[in-house]
Amino acid sequence: MSLSKVALVTGGSKGIGAAIARRLSADGFSVAINYAKNAEPAQALVAELQKADRRAFAVQCNVANTDDVIDMFDIVEKELGPIKVLINNAGIMINAPVAQSEEADFDEQIAVNLKGTFNTLKQAANRMPNGGRIVNISTSVVGLKLENYGIYAATKSAVETLSAILSKELRGKEITVNTVAPGPTATDLFLNGKSQEMIDRLAKMSPLERLATPDDIARAVAFLVGPDGAWINGQVLRANGGII
Repeated sequence: MSLSKVALVTGGSKGIGAAIARRLSADGFSVAINYAKNAEPAQALVAELQKADRRAFAVQCNVANTDDVIDMFDIVEKELGPIKVLINNAGIMINAPVAQSEEADFDEQIAVNLKGTFNTLKQAANRMPNGGRIVNISTSVVGLKLENYGIYAATKSAVETLSAILSKELRGKEITVNTVAPGPTATDLFLNGKSQEMIDRLAKMSPLERLATPDDIARAVAFLVGPDGAWINGQVLRANGGII
């Protein structure tokens, strides 16, 4: 068992999750990279990190399934050691007006984005050693309240509330719980299905007039789990270039 600090990144194989995994690895963490279905990008990222003489491990888990999450924590603890940092990045986004949204799309987003976060938070609350850090990934759409994002934003709003309450429930354990809420970020999740005109319009909404990169979000997460973020707890950090 490794004695190094261990981070678990859900949805860690691509996009923002992969950027966070790379950054935490560079900061000295042994990183467990969770994926739901497609092992290839997760294993490729593990190989990339291992080539740089860093410790990394891929673990499959559907975070919406309670038993799978328990098994994931067991596997990561056995492979790498106690989880000191949990990053809840796994999520799905199905855009549609509320009036045209399908019940199945509602159920899936609730299951992954909200229940999935609850499942990992529950395990972390019971298993994480004192001094740990939890960061949940939300969205600045919670503040912007853009059309067609109703269900997705509602799940993330619930995650923000859950995070703040858990930060108080963990009193005495020196475990911080915070949320990072990215604005428009250049990932497949964001770009898929959008016209170039829409992408350009969303990029211009920020005073900095560009989309975020996944590394921008990873830097915010690294701050919260690093020594300089020790006094930040129960907060939502809107990493969005000033869009709201």
